[in-house]
Amino acid sequence: MTVVTHDDHLEAARLATAAGELLVRIRAELTAEGADASTLKDEGDRRSHEFLMEELRKVRPDDAILSEEGKDDLARLDAERVWIIDPVDGTREFSEVPRTDWAVHVAMVVAGEPVVGAVALPGLELTLSTANPPTIPAVGATPPRMIVSRSRPPAAATLVAEKLGAELVEMGSAGAKAMSVVRGESEMYAHSGGQYEWDSCAPVAVALAAGLHCSRADGSPMTYNHENPYLPDLLICRKEYAQAALAALAEADE
Repeated sequence: MTVVTHDDHLEAARLATAAGELLVRIRAELTAEGADASTLKDEGDRRSHEFLMEELRKVRPDDAILSEEGKDDLARLDAERVWIIDPVDGTREFSEVPRTDWAVHVAMVVAGEPVVGAVALPGLELTLSTANPPTIPAVGATPPRMIVSRSRPPAAATLVAEKLGAELVEMGSAGAKAMSVVRGESEMYAHSGGQYEWDSCAPVAVALAAGLHCSRADGSPMTYNHENPYLPDLLICRKEYAQAALAALAEADE
């Protein structure tokens, strides 16, 4: 039987925080040198990925790893424990100094279930993780706030907002959006525009630990470590809005 220890949760938080601190330094150094956005994105992705891979192989050498920036080794499908990481979630926002709505994701799944997770928000000097699950506010705002992409809000999310009378709030990366619900800055985050496992694994782990509702748009559980890492939709929200939000998402899919 696979055992997940408290040290796994602590490691996820440590690694996400350390990668975030590295990225802040990289961002400052390259900006001072006059680097363009493309260079910021590429260097941030590369160096954070290399750091996380090296550290994970050092502290958890027997575990498999799936990284957005790495070559996918399908041997992970037979592994009991799989780390799923996004070295820079929201590279666009990372490259737009001084934006803070970008993140680092470090998660670990067992039998497809996201049991360990950490989301660092380096621009805010904050890491939320399953090592010390956040406590969400007892009561949400009225009207509820729906987090959406600042560039292209998904039609499904817009419909949910209309059905629930929610106010739309624009934000950058998936991790930043999800953590806004965890932090009580919004009540729901629905996405239907296409994502991958590394986009949501760590945020979902943290949100579940905080007591939020997390599911696919059809209400099924969020599961990970599939052969195809494409995971196009999700709903993270306060539990009191889950039923109405899922009904609106079902209508949007008709």
